[in-house]
Amino acid sequence: MSTTASHFPGDEWETRPAPELGFDPEKLAAAHRKLAEVVGPEGPYRACVVRNGHIAAEWNAGVEVDERIEIASAQKSVYSCLLGIAIGEGKIPSADALACDYYPEMLEVPEGTGPKPNRSNKPEDAQITFRHLITNTSGYLKPGERPGEQYHYQSFGMCILMHAIGKVYGVYDSSDPEGSAGEGELIREKIRDKIGASWTWSWGNFDLPPEARMGIYGYHTKLSMTTRDMCRLGWLWRNFGNWEGRQVVPEEWLREATVAARIASQQSSSDPLTHGSRAYGHGFWCNDEGQLWPDFPRDSFAAAGAWNRLIWVCPSLDLVVAQNPGIRAQRPVLETRVLNWVLDALTMP
Repeated sequence: MSTTASHFPGDEWETRPAPELGFDPEKLAAAHRKLAEVVGPEGPYRACVVRNGHIAAEWNAGVEVDERIEIASAQKSVYSCLLGIAIGEGKIPSADALACDYYPEMLEVPEGTGPKPNRSNKPEDAQITFRHLITNTSGYLKPGERPGEQYHYQSFGMCILMHAIGKVYGVYDSSDPEGSAGEGELIREKIRDKIGASWTWSWGNFDLPPEARMGIYGYHTKLSMTTRDMCRLGWLWRNFGNWEGRQVVPEEWLREATVAARIASQQSSSDPLTHGSRAYGHGFWCNDEGQLWPDFPRDSFAAAGAWNRLIWVCPSLDLVVAQNPGIRAQRPVLETRVLNWVLDALTMP
């Protein structure tokens, strides 16, 4: 397959016969049967396989094709794209800019107002950069964690990232979150509409104490998508931000974002979800070091979230696989059965 896409979907996705896209149709049908056996014939499951810009297979049971379902933490990869766009447009000078210079409210969380006990601002929080936030190495409000020294997956740091970007663009006000246009509108304008997707967004909040400074570190942007919407995102990423000749997300940013971030504590572990410094990039799960999927191409990467929301991308194979929902697993980012079945069906690498 070509290293650059020759086809992009229009308003509707075009389906092509599996052999034309380099798949053994019997093995692809077997992949569907296996999925139905594991989840159950009534589902719910929904998966879509795209190659060369065409749908090779689409499977669903117990959920409609056009139903929009939250993608959970897979949306962090979209947050990464928004950061790349903000840098590309000169709203933020670089990923190494201090977040508090753009969102000083992040430092206004005194003792007793954090999301959990013993979570409040510490002096080191003033040194947090946008890069720390998007790579989950900020240590924001975390006792004993200094910026850039430890990978620790968290959502509140991602909220700070988004609100800092939102404030720069004038769409978020921490004193009136629900009266703000919201970062979801920014994502719609900068990404969704440019790739012909149809996802929706809403505010989300965790169940926190009344004293929590929700406007500062709460109000995360929830994205709800069809599987085809997820494939459009995956196809944008497969082409490193280019959509029909238009650079929606800076290519340089996506090439950096989709390899493992280099941080101070390069821990080695067989559990990349615990020690993500070997498997997590700038908002993406990455395989350049072979930590996530040792038998898969090293250029593959993914957006992944709870309940096995997954957008898996492999530029060298010209391939995108999306599922939402899929096989329930304790550690969804490592749930590779569907990917293994799809890759086994390939006849033309």
